[in-house]
Amino acid sequence: MTRILCVANQKGGVGKTTTSINLAAGLGQAGCATLLIDLDPQCNATTGLGHTPTDRHPIVNNESLENSIQASHYENLDVLPGSRSFQDVSALAEGKYVESDKLQEHIRHSTSKYEFVIIDCPPSVGPLTQSALAASTEVFMPIQCEYFAMEGLTQMIHVIRDVMHQENSQLEFGGIVLTMYDPHLELTTEIDNEVREFFGDIVFDTVIPRDSLLAESPSYNKPILDYAPRSRGARAYTELCMEVLERE
Repeated sequence: MTRILCVANQKGGVGKTTTSINLAAGLGQAGCATLLIDLDPQCNATTGLGHTPTDRHPIVNNESLENSIQASHYENLDVLPGSRSFQDVSALAEGKYVESDKLQEHIRHSTSKYEFVIIDCPPSVGPLTQSALAASTEVFMPIQCEYFAMEGLTQMIHVIRDVMHQENSQLEFGGIVLTMYDPHLELTTEIDNEVREFFGDIVFDTVIPRDSLLAESPSYNKPILDYAPRSRGARAYTELCMEVLERE
């Protein structure tokens, strides 16, 4: 069965797209057929792997995913590029195309050849994110080790639980990963303890460190595993991939 992982957080700047790109690349390197779907109108997951955003999003343009998926330069990794079309962004944000279950149908029935599908969502709890959650089997939430890390999480958790209780929902809480982790800061330790106390075992043991190379790698259109394979960030995402595989 295909594992569909929705990477979501209503806050921006928490490492969501970085996690999507490097988790997808790492799973591909591990030998798993993987598809990365870019649903964020910023299209950073698309450009971060060297692809060009499409003129029209395949969901809005009524195209099959099979015809829109592109092979990446990386082993076992394909990409469904996003679109920056203002028309498409507006339509998707308003829920015109996702409330009809088109997104769920596309994802669930067009990706069966993949072992993993990673969905990079926009930083919101709007209709597009909710529909992506409904189409997924697991939700992954990156949380930044900063002062406002827990702000807004209650709303996100309520949305996830609402989706879980929908008829035919397959969604489970896949895990929480702490990002931008600096063990030398007291605040980081406080956030780590608070998150693990509140969420328990769903928090991954692996933490993603602050690493300038992680910030640089998208500008070179490469995942950190290719751009700087010996870096702290690369080691962390490799370990995170191992945890994801172990949780199957």
